[in-house]
Amino acid sequence: MLKNSRVTFPQHLLPILFLLYLLMFLFTLLGNLLIMATIWIEHRLHTPMYLFLCTLSVSEILFTVAITPRMLADLLSTHHSITFVACANQMFFSFMFGFTHSFLLLVMGYDRYVAICHPLRYNVLMSPRDCAHLVACTWAGGSVMGMMVTTIVFHLTFCGSNVIHHFFCHVLSLLKLACENKTSSVIMGVMLVCVTALIGCLFLIILSYVFIVAAILRIPSAEGRHKTFSTCVSHLTVVVTHYSFASFIYLKPKGLHSMYSDALMATTYTVFTPFLSPIIFSLRNKELKNAINKNFYRKFCPPSS
Repeated sequence: MLKNSRVTFPQHLLPILFLLYLLMFLFTLLGNLLIMATIWIEHRLHTPMYLFLCTLSVSEILFTVAITPRMLADLLSTHHSITFVACANQMFFSFMFGFTHSFLLLVMGYDRYVAICHPLRYNVLMSPRDCAHLVACTWAGGSVMGMMVTTIVFHLTFCGSNVIHHFFCHVLSLLKLACENKTSSVIMGVMLVCVTALIGCLFLIILSYVFIVAAILRIPSAEGRHKTFSTCVSHLTVVVTHYSFASFIYLKPKGLHSMYSDALMATTYTVFTPFLSPIIFSLRNKELKNAINKNFYRKFCPPSS
């Protein structure tokens, strides 16, 4: 049985954190469900780009559900404990859906690259069968990464304290409970696996946008360049947000913050980034925004006469 150190976190802040995380959790669910429903209803959005966006919404919902409900319950609970099995499940699903999210961002970047750099071959390269294979590969890759990291961590021998200094089963906090003779090599192994996968995705996304920008600059009219680039803005914004927050949380110098501020920032990042994605896509994607207004906003909030 593992225990969380939330009992030593300032108690007067817990209700505030609970309310903040609850509101972001509910908005994340509603926002992504709204995007999925809009894509399902609007036949004009039955394209590869929006298929990937719909799949991204599914992964964000599942990632949020894997972590946030248990964390919310524990924030106001007097019983701060979790079994090893439950902790392993939480870690597996968080890594699985987290990596699936990163792989989907890569696939969406590839989709934009094909659409802009090879428009005449788009229907061939992004056929329904190929899109289904790409989606299946993202889920399979996320599952493999989640299983790999979870297996490595939970094959360790844990000794000493069983208190996790975090709000959920965070991998680095859990590794601190392992016996010293194996911890350093395992931390390096886990970090190498995660960083290699994430940096690899980021590198390929950047490479795709290098070709995209080069293709856009060859468009003669300013209006054509703006219209073409506007199809990439929402995806690019989510990529920048996702990797910027992750870099700030996980690549900052050691000792820059206290143990509890680190836990608070990592938890906020876990809840906040899925919260931002539906906002970015619904506001920055004009086609999706118009479809939401047409199918939902105008029906439930008709203009006053």
